[in-house]
Amino acid sequence: MKRPTRYLIRMGIFLGIVTLAISALAPSLQEAFLANAVMNGMILGVLFFGIIYIFRQVLSLKPELAWLEQLKRETEGGLVFAGAFDDIREPRLLGPMATMLGEKKGKLSLSTLSMRTLLDGISSRIEESHDISRYLIGLLVFLGLLGTFWGLLDTVNAVGQTISGLSTTADDPSSMFDELKAGLATPLSGMGTAFSSSLFGLAGSLVLGFLELQAGQAHNRFLNYLEEWLSGITKLSSGGPGVDGDQSVPAYISALLEQTAESLERLERTMSRDEDERVKSNQSLITLTERMSTLTDHMRAEQSVMLSIAETQAQLKPILAQLAQAQLKISANTGIDEASRAHLRNMDLRLEQLSGDINNGRESSVQEIRSEIRLLTRTLAALAEGE
Repeated sequence: MKRPTRYLIRMGIFLGIVTLAISALAPSLQEAFLANAVMNGMILGVLFFGIIYIFRQVLSLKPELAWLEQLKRETEGGLVFAGAFDDIREPRLLGPMATMLGEKKGKLSLSTLSMRTLLDGISSRIEESHDISRYLIGLLVFLGLLGTFWGLLDTVNAVGQTISGLSTTADDPSSMFDELKAGLATPLSGMGTAFSSSLFGLAGSLVLGFLELQAGQAHNRFLNYLEEWLSGITKLSSGGPGVDGDQSVPAYISALLEQTAESLERLERTMSRDEDERVKSNQSLITLTERMSTLTDHMRAEQSVMLSIAETQAQLKPILAQLAQAQLKISANTGIDEASRAHLRNMDLRLEQLSGDINNGRESSVQEIRSEIRLLTRTLAALAEGE
């Protein structure tokens, strides 16, 4: 049962048929209504209130179903209930169920006794909601009978007054007949009151009876839908041998067994979570090992680069010394023009720049190696704290 739309459609179709019948009989019904407008107006007022109330009963199932569907979605895939719903208004019919499950955590399960108690509580609430509509149906019948007896009482009184007021000494029979006919007008109006009130009362009770029938079917369908779902999460308690061989396990033993089963389920979930965490830790260690291997290769490559740079510097030192000695000899023996001096200065600047670049590269390589070592240390510390 996803929505009570089918029952609302039935109720709407029935009210449409009743409206068509009223439209076809409008002149006669208008005369019957005017026979006693006060009583008939009261009957129609009760009828309209009952129609609105019964429609409200059926429409109130929509938020209940929405809450139940949300609960089913939350409990899919292992029936794990995450707690109370903060974004959904607490249901009215399912109030006992919301109270029972509001603070529950973990796997959602019920015992047979709990399910029966829960269904009995919801069923009693549904019955309470139907009491008012049933009372309104009885009230319509009562008002119809009240109008009937009221009209009959007026009729009897009017007939008595007419008979007692007849003049038997009159010589003209036609005048006596006219007097009788005038006196019977009041009893006939009383009969109109009686039959019109009975008509509206019984017809109104018929309309409310059909609507109440559809509302009862909608509530029963909702209750069956709830019972079918609860039966899937209910644990059956097995009976044990007693004195006569057919007695069930005592209540305290059953409760102890259920508590033990819940404890085992919690232990199983805890072990499952620990296993998942262990798998994640192993995966993290594998990833860390791969990163350390990559870092080791990178450090070896940088070490080889540093060795080659050091060898290059060692090779440059005697060359620079020879160049300096040659420059000193040339300066002492012969004069050097400005172009040669500028060229030598450029060579000195280039050599100094090359030496600075080599030193900077060595420092940056050392800094990168240090940062990688710090990152590796923090990762190992985090893994140690997680374990």
